[in-house]
Amino acid sequence: MVKYLHSMIRVSDPDAAIDFFKLIGLEEVRRFDVEAARFTLIFLAAPGQENVAEVELTYNWPPEDGGAAEEYDGGRNFGHLAYRVDDVYETCQRLMDAGHTIHRPPRDGHMAFVKSPDGISVELLQDGYLEPKEPWASMENTGSW
Repeated sequence: MVKYLHSMIRVSDPDAAIDFFKLIGLEEVRRFDVEAARFTLIFLAAPGQENVAEVELTYNWPPEDGGAAEEYDGGRNFGHLAYRVDDVYETCQRLMDAGHTIHRPPRDGHMAFVKSPDGISVELLQDGYLEPKEPWASMENTGSW
């Protein structure tokens, strides 16, 4: 038997990462601070998906000598996370209003890509079908996703 548990991504600013994923509709379901090893694990899930499909945010605390927290350049992460959303246009607008760039706009009314504050690519997939509409249909890609 195999059961999917979660995907883990490293984050440099837990509050910024949580705020980002809240815009998509995820909620914090549990948190563990491990003082001896100096890290925090924060588990997020869509409503009703707790213990089914979760994202684990791992935050490694800054060094005790007062140095900066570790930053990640993408070399230790993976392809992307994907979430089905009720309205891809509304979700993308909420993300843009909060200052995030939609790297691959939902021109087709079906799919978009945005990046988390730590550069993790997140795919947003429309539940069902939406007609292409402006301004999304004319938006160009920005950067990579």
